[in-house]
Amino acid sequence: MSVKQFIEKDKDRLLEELMALLRIPSVSADSAYKKDMLSAAEFLKIKLLEAGVDSVEICPTAGHPIVYAEKIMDPSWPTVLVYGHYDVQPPDPIELWESGPFEPIIKTTDRHPEGAIFARGACDDKGQMYMHVKAFEYMMREQKMYCNIKFMLEGEEEVGSPNLGPFMRENQERLACDVILISDTSMLGNESPSMTSGLRGLSYVEVEVTGPNRDLHSGTYGGAVANPINILAKMIASLQDEEGRITVEGFYDDVLEVSAEEREAMAKAPFDLADYKAKLGIDEVAGEAGFSTMERASIRPTLDVNGIWGGYIGEGAKTVLPSKAYAKISMRLVPNQSSEQITALFKKHFEALAPASVKVVVTPHHGGEPVLTPTDGIEFQAAAKAYEQTFGKRPIPLRAGGSIPIVALFEEILGAKTVMMGFGLDTDAIHSPNEHFGVFNYFKGIETLPYFYEHFRAMKEA
Repeated sequence: MSVKQFIEKDKDRLLEELMALLRIPSVSADSAYKKDMLSAAEFLKIKLLEAGVDSVEICPTAGHPIVYAEKIMDPSWPTVLVYGHYDVQPPDPIELWESGPFEPIIKTTDRHPEGAIFARGACDDKGQMYMHVKAFEYMMREQKMYCNIKFMLEGEEEVGSPNLGPFMRENQERLACDVILISDTSMLGNESPSMTSGLRGLSYVEVEVTGPNRDLHSGTYGGAVANPINILAKMIASLQDEEGRITVEGFYDDVLEVSAEEREAMAKAPFDLADYKAKLGIDEVAGEAGFSTMERASIRPTLDVNGIWGGYIGEGAKTVLPSKAYAKISMRLVPNQSSEQITALFKKHFEALAPASVKVVVTPHHGGEPVLTPTDGIEFQAAAKAYEQTFGKRPIPLRAGGSIPIVALFEEILGAKTVMMGFGLDTDAIHSPNEHFGVFNYFKGIETLPYFYEHFRAMKEA
């Protein structure tokens, strides 16, 4: 049967299997979910075996395990390594979810009139990762395998993949492949398919500002002793100027400027600023002067506070002058910027901002390098043909604003290019309450992926 017939025949089962995976609260950042992480890995092991892999193994790491599986049809055939992650972001703030984050339900939305699956991890990345398992099942069932396939599904992407690099270095021969295939990105829309041709890098740090050696009474000491929260707020405010440019010395030194021709091509992508603002519930956009909204979110570096806290935040009032204040800060990087160098520049700059009345500590968390995928390579072209076959139109190549730090690592260790075939939408609320993934998008991914293997094999052997 055709892949469309396969989806139509088994659509209830395909949905229920994904829902079962989404019910497992596999939050990698919280040790309280350690057993659930293993449960998710076990679930994938079973489903991969049922789909037809030759072997599957839950590989332990210093953190959460990696699920590795493979189906080697013929050593002379091209080999595709499918990467995905089964860990998810914490669901907080729980009170903003309209339904339980780990109790998946299907609801219709303006962008998803055929229904969307609401649950943490629905789009990032369980739904998109599981499309590959089901596409593989179809190819095996119908004897339409065109390539050897290896699966590497990790459980630490949302915490920076600290153990993926060591695993790949220890298993280079085992992971040898011609291309890496990932679905952890998005499209412009269901009527306007696009493909990610680049990713921003990431530098993520935590800052701690310490004033007095204990919390103080704000009446007795207020106005005489520095308040770490006040100081931190001023320091953060100084990190960007009135034009939206980052003030860290040397921050822009290595930024690869995008050509006027490429910017002109980007501007041709369908984008409705009024709709963008309406969907986000904002009256105006903001960012670096001289660049469009799409450019600010893809080809320019950024600095954002991801969390800030200190003092008393419980119910009611407590007149306290806090001893400490904290913030988590992320910087998205563009080609030619180094996460290690940017982290060092930020640390030096931020610590120099501190007045003598406080002490400042900057702690690096994790980072990743920016990536560009050549759009004229056979990897990208094979994927583009697959989209064209199922969507009826050529996908628009666009750089994404997000980061997948391990993509640069793949090329460094495995020497293979990565093609990113995303099927989510930017409005799917990943990392936010009420994350969701369109039923149309889930099935369209299953439908499209088999054609990638067919085209890649043909182009590889041409």
